[in-house]
Amino acid sequence: MSEQAEPVEPAICSAKGCRAAASYAVIWNNPRIHAPEREKVWVACEEHRQSLADFLDVRGFLRRVERL
Repeated sequence: MSEQAEPVEPAICSAKGCRAAASYAVIWNNPRIHAPEREKVWVACEEHRQSLADFLDVRGFLRRVERL
């Protein structure tokens, strides 16, 4: 018998108040509180990808942005 996979819910954008499906991973690290190898992830829709990345980049936290 084959097992059926559970349906996967789409990731929801991390921007405040946004309920859109995310299509990007915004990967970051705060070097003052996280070990260098630790990566935190916010997910973003197309509309908020740049603003979330800019917010982190200004603080020196942004590592990279990847398509989900």
